[in-house]
Amino acid sequence: MSRDEQLKNRWDNVVQILSNQFAEGDILDLDAIIYLIGVQELGQFKQPFKKDEKVNLMHIAICRLLEPYGFYEFDFVDKDGWPHYKIKEELPSLKAGEQSVLMKEAIVNYFLEKEVIE
Repeated sequence: MSRDEQLKNRWDNVVQILSNQFAEGDILDLDAIIYLIGVQELGQFKQPFKKDEKVNLMHIAICRLLEPYGFYEFDFVDKDGWPHYKIKEELPSLKAGEQSVLMKEAIVNYFLEKEVIE
């Protein structure tokens, strides 16, 4: 199986698992999955979030997802329990499709690390 096929199969698996668990079978998109990862990383599951907090949750997720690639580094957790990251290396300019592939790969790797998928 090629690397692209493996990524696609693993991505489809992640989408299916999360969609079944959090969206009653409706298919979650990339942004929704990034948001869920942000909530997971924050660890505050039972509270409603304001619009700006939702944006911050997505930022947390993106930092966490791209940390293994060397773009971000965990810095500290603030008094409210929110993790903060610092930029280690600027993200390269990527086309939309390339960004999507990078994020899907990072998400798949995240769920492999968390042993949600194999």
